[in-house]
Order: sequence, then C-alpha cells, then structure tokens
Amino acid sequence: MNPGELVSDYRARLAEERAEADERRRVALLDLSSMANAPAERIRAWERTHKLTLPRAASHPVLTSIAAATHLTLEQVQEEQRRRLLPVSSILPSG
Repeated sequence: MNPGELVSDYRARLAEERAEADERRRVALLDLSSMANAPAERIRAWERTHKLTLPRAASHPVLTSIAAATHLTLEQVQEEQRRRLLPVSSILPSG
C-alpha cells in the first residue's frame, strides 16, 4: 500500500494490476502458437514466457514440450537450434 492510500483504492489498484498481468500472459500465450508467427518468433515467445533459453542439445527432453507449446514439430524446433548455432556471418545476407 502507498502512504495515504485507502484500502478500497489499494484493492482496486491490485485488481487492475492483476488484470493487466493476466492480459499480458494471455497475449504471450497466443504468440506461442500463432500461425501468423514464424517458428523462430514462436520459440522466442516461449523463451520470454518461461524465462528460459532454447537448449543447445538436439536431444534435450524439453524440446518436445517447446514443440507442443508452440504448435511446431520437433524438427522445426531443432532447425531453430541449428540456425542459432551458425556463425552470425553465415546468417546475414552479403551485400
């Protein structure tokens, strides 16, 4: 509570903050599986939501969970792993 804040105002503020957090989470979960997002974007949304990074090991057990949550195939998740392991110079277009 803030100094001088009424209990009713405090409760209303908390409810509003909770509703905003719920909305942010709902949108984040939609980003995880939105077909409008490329696989890399969906995986980044998963990383943000769970505050984790995509494991480097191709056989890591969490990859199947990432694939399910993002509505991607395991092969698509592993392809993103491989892409991330490439040197930056091989990913950037030359020009």
